[in-house]
Amino acid sequence: MRPELTDITEPSKDIMQWLVLGATYFLLVLFVIGVFDLLLGLYDLLVSGNFTKPAEVIALLDTVLVLLIIVEVHRTLLAYVREEPVIQIVVGAAIVAVAREVISFRVEDFDTGQSTLAAAGALGVLLVTLVLAYFLVCRIEPTADLN
Repeated sequence: MRPELTDITEPSKDIMQWLVLGATYFLLVLFVIGVFDLLLGLYDLLVSGNFTKPAEVIALLDTVLVLLIIVEVHRTLLAYVREEPVIQIVVGAAIVAVAREVISFRVEDFDTGQSTLAAAGALGVLLVTLVLAYFLVCRIEPTADLN
């Protein structure tokens, strides 16, 4: 008799869930390190008096957005392990990632005005597309409580 396909794949499924859980805990450690780095950056910003310089504040905000991305990836991994829908979480994380790029966008990073405009337009189109996709996914995919 031939064993069922689910019997054959079950051990690899269990191993994959343990690996995903390991990655989840690794992200938790990265998040704690990031929060510590954020607090040090905030302290340095206040002590140095650079809290009025936009570039310094944007750099700190960039760290906050990276932490939000870590949280979203963590939520995605937890939803995957629980076999819950993950598309809404992934699109939300992508929106945060693109927003991070928009916030840290600097004109002086580009050689020409045309390349600057092309990059800005691409980020704008990407952000609008992701927001539309998020609303579509919210209407279609059932939300799962990740608490």
